[in-house]
Amino acid sequence: MRNAPDFVIIGAMKCATTTLHEQLDAQAGVFMSEPKEPNFFSNDEQFQRGIDWYLSLFSSAQPGDLCGESSTHYTKLPTYPSTIDRLKQHAPNAKFIYVMRHPVERLISHYMHEWSRRTVSGSLSQALQVRPELYQYSQYSMQLKPYLETFGPDKVLPVFFERVKQFPEAELARIGEFLQCPQTLVWQATAGHQHVTQERLRESPWRDALVYAPGLSTIRKRLVPKSVREWVKGLWQMRNRPQLSLQERAKLEAIFDQDLATLSQWLGREFSCANFREAALAPASGWVGEHLPQPLATSSMR
Repeated sequence: MRNAPDFVIIGAMKCATTTLHEQLDAQAGVFMSEPKEPNFFSNDEQFQRGIDWYLSLFSSAQPGDLCGESSTHYTKLPTYPSTIDRLKQHAPNAKFIYVMRHPVERLISHYMHEWSRRTVSGSLSQALQVRPELYQYSQYSMQLKPYLETFGPDKVLPVFFERVKQFPEAELARIGEFLQCPQTLVWQATAGHQHVTQERLRESPWRDALVYAPGLSTIRKRLVPKSVREWVKGLWQMRNRPQLSLQERAKLEAIFDQDLATLSQWLGREFSCANFREAALAPASGWVGEHLPQPLATSSMR
């Protein structure tokens, strides 16, 4: 298929996928979609726009460019169950990049993101009672299993947020090797900045209409001291990361450790909530071992 994506950053949410998207977009010979997250294969309303619409997102790519997109909805089971079948149908030769982060830290950033979007209003503890996806999207082996079964481990690259943050140049070069880029990818200091969750403003249409009204922005900057503007801004931000009680954290870590035990078998090194950062910072490795999910026959696909 002409202009079908060569690769997709499939998640996980709040694991620097936007930074990675922007870094790849800054590279010669790589074309990244705009919008960043078309969510075509996951969201029914997007899929109904048709494959021609989706392929048009890559129509400006130059001949020979590697084309990619980044939709974290593609690893949001059980919310979007049709993703794999649609990818298999329309992008069967694509490669996939999956970025993981300490599962509890990812969950907390996810909650803060939803709070800023006003999709949750209570505390983190309250949100966990009614929004199981907050922890489900941190169950990495559960999210990865369908990709390994459907496309095979050679088409899926495991990446860790902690290592990207600590060794950005090496990790970007490793991603380039996985994508078989003809040139070494070089980290661009002016692209792919970290998107800090604490800096997000909670959505407010009336506030934005007032603040960004023609002329008012200039008056505000001239007459209101910056310290006052920052104080007001802080009223719309969650600058302090929420904390879990010891009991809540222990319960979540038990769930995540069970999932990470499977990931440990697939990667040949031990992962748990207690040692996640150290394990993630270890030299990168690919899939190993006899416990990897085996590719499913077409007739047995979901």
